[in-house]
Amino acid sequence: MKKRIQSMTLIVAATMFFAGVSQASDDVSISKDLTAVIALLGLPCGNVVSIVKKGDNDHIALCENGNRYRVFLNSEGRVVAEKQ
Repeated sequence: MKKRIQSMTLIVAATMFFAGVSQASDDVSISKDLTAVIALLGLPCGNVVSIVKKGDNDHIALCENGNRYRVFLNSEGRVVAEKQ
């Protein structure tokens, strides 16, 4: 019984570790995408350092220069960045 509990604990710990790694890589990808979008829209930012997801295709991006932008799809399907 003790071996079974240790095995289950190891499985749960490994699952949590790899889920965290996967989520972190998603954050890096989204950060790069938001950095590119903000730059293409001609807004000052540098790099996005923090992201808050508000919904599907709706994020708050905090830039390294201190600016915050809400990046989302408008009703016409265009990407918009509003300074917060």
